[in-house]
Amino acid sequence: MGTFPIRFPSPDDPGDTGWHIDVSFGDDPDFMNWRANARSRGRCLLMLFLFSDVGEDDAPTRIRVGSHRAVARRLGPAGEDGVTLGELVADDFGGSGDRAQALATGPAGTVYLCHPFLVHAAQPHRGTRPRFMAQPPLLPADWPDGGVDPDSVIARAVRTG
Repeated sequence: MGTFPIRFPSPDDPGDTGWHIDVSFGDDPDFMNWRANARSRGRCLLMLFLFSDVGEDDAPTRIRVGSHRAVARRLGPAGEDGVTLGELVADDFGGSGDRAQALATGPAGTVYLCHPFLVHAAQPHRGTRPRFMAQPPLLPADWPDGGVDPDSVIARAVRTG
C-alpha cells in the first residue's frame, strides 16, 4: 500500500506541508533531484486511500484544482529527461499557485484516484482523532519502457495540458 502518512492532532506545524507532485524516477539521495517527465515515467496515478474518517480539521490532503495541466505544460518541453522536483518547486509547479484548492475528505474507505501531476500538500491536524491514509503508487505494468499507455485518459490529460 505504499507509505502510510499517519497524522495525529497537534497544535504544532508538522514541518512537511510543502506543495509537491510525486516525482517518479531518480536515484539521488536528495529527493529534490528526483524527476518527472510528460510521459509520466514510473507512475500512472496518485492514489489517496482514507483508512479513517477525514473531515476538514483532520489534516486532509490539499489539492490544487487543475494543477496537473500546468505541470504537464511545464514538463512537455523537457522531453524524456523531464525536470527535477526542485525545478518544479522553483517555478511553483508551472505557475499553478493561484489555483483553487480542494480537500481530500471523506469517510474511511474513500479512495481518490488522481492524475500523477496533481499538485498536493499535507497540512497540520487540528481535529481530535488520528488520521490514517495510504499513498500507494500505481506503477505501469504493461509498458516495458515504464511509460503510460499513450491512449489512456492520463496521457490525454497530459496532451491537453
